Amino acid sequence: MRQARKSDTYTMARERMVEEQLARRGITDPRVLIAMRLVPRHLFVDKGLWGRAYGDHPLPIGHGQTISQPYMVALMTQAMEPKQEHRVLEIGTGSGYQAALLARLVKNVFTIERHGALTRRAREVIDKLGIDNIAIRIGDGTIGWSTYAPFDGIVVTAGSPDVPQPLLDQLSDEGGRLVIPVGGHGFQQLKVITREGNSFSTREEVGCTFVPLVGKHGWADEGR
Repeated sequence: MRQARKSDTYTMARERMVEEQLARRGITDPRVLIAMRLVPRHLFVDKGLWGRAYGDHPLPIGHGQTISQPYMVALMTQAMEPKQEHRVLEIGTGSGYQAALLARLVKNVFTIERHGALTRRAREVIDKLGIDNIAIRIGDGTIGWSTYAPFDGIVVTAGSPDVPQPLLDQLSDEGGRLVIPVGGHGFQQLKVITREGNSFSTREEVGCTFVPLVGKHGWADEGR
């Protein structure tokens, strides 16, 4: 009975999160809203943070990384316009939460994380939830994952000084979308880049703050 009550508590917390933080602020894609209602965000953070898991803020996950604010996760997911038949790439697995959401929305998710400890923990939670359409590897996300390209969508969950060329190259040339925060340390602009053939169009969404995207086509390891 106690376990059932806890489950009900988190279910209600997700419902409030969707209604108050997402739907009221312009997240309209019904599939994204359903996924946000279903994926247990609290399982992707340390148990001591479960009570804060559905708040309107990011949370630390160790190694200087964070799980993004629910609104930002939903906004980036919606901006990518995921379809059931899509194959998508995520740069910055982190907790695994974004990948778990995408797994409900697309056919295949490929995700890259540079921290081995975060990768292993994300894999453990994803496996525990029975999600079987996510491939994870440890590596430099700024060079993408060319083995499985092209991708219908790419989402980058860290702030980059510029748009990494390998990610543009690995987009599908039939409307592939790259969602990426671009800017300096402490503040970036969320950009949505769409590819048609060899042409790319860009629109800007909100200002945001992400941890640095570290790698060959991002920031140096020291984050300077």
